[in-house]
Amino acid sequence: MSAIAELLEKTESLRSILANRATYNTSNRSEEYETLRLEPMRDPRIKEKLPSFLKKCRNLSDFWEYISVEFGTYKERRRFLRDQFGAALTFLEERSTSPVDNVAEEALTTVDSSHVQQAWVKALERRDSDPEGAMTSARTLLETVCKHILDEMGLDYDDTLELPKLYKLVANNMNLSPSQHTEQVFKQVLGGCQSVVEGLGALRNKLSDAHGKGRTAAKPAPRHAALTVNLSGAMATFLVETWELRKAATTE
Repeated sequence: MSAIAELLEKTESLRSILANRATYNTSNRSEEYETLRLEPMRDPRIKEKLPSFLKKCRNLSDFWEYISVEFGTYKERRRFLRDQFGAALTFLEERSTSPVDNVAEEALTTVDSSHVQQAWVKALERRDSDPEGAMTSARTLLETVCKHILDEMGLDYDDTLELPKLYKLVANNMNLSPSQHTEQVFKQVLGGCQSVVEGLGALRNKLSDAHGKGRTAAKPAPRHAALTVNLSGAMATFLVETWELRKAATTE
């Protein structure tokens, strides 16, 4: 099960426990609730989408005191819970059905860098509501992954380097440059990776919110943002997995 699917399952269980308590005022799952509520509240992807009452309702007794005062019937309480959890569950359901999201999710959450994880979360969250912002976050993700790997390698670099140059520095040090291979298929694939990175930089400069625009500037649609985020996620995953394999090989 992917990390996003697991979070979806836990969030649904959390709502189910609360719905049972709101309906019957009986539950032997208070300890389970106390454990379940913590993980979603700590997750940057959905913590702002969760019901605000979770912060103060630390156990089911707290929740009953809250819900019984706010709503007089169990139907009102269940409707309230459905509405309150709607944003978080919809977000997780949409992400759990995307193969690209799941693959990148598994790889990027293993990286010991909050900056990498925050950039990925922002890129995902903005695809539909803020395409320009999503494109900015997509490039930030790839830049951050490149810098993270260079830092772990102990290599110096100019912090102001543009993405294509950062990527080439990483690629040269991980044997991912087309010129480092003689087999034509590898040269072609790795050349395509380099072109994707250069394209992401150019697309972001033209369509993202990183620069001011004139009245006739093109406005990106959600599908453009999805393409940018997916490409960035795929490249970031490729770099992270390659680096992890190289580290593991040196310790064997």
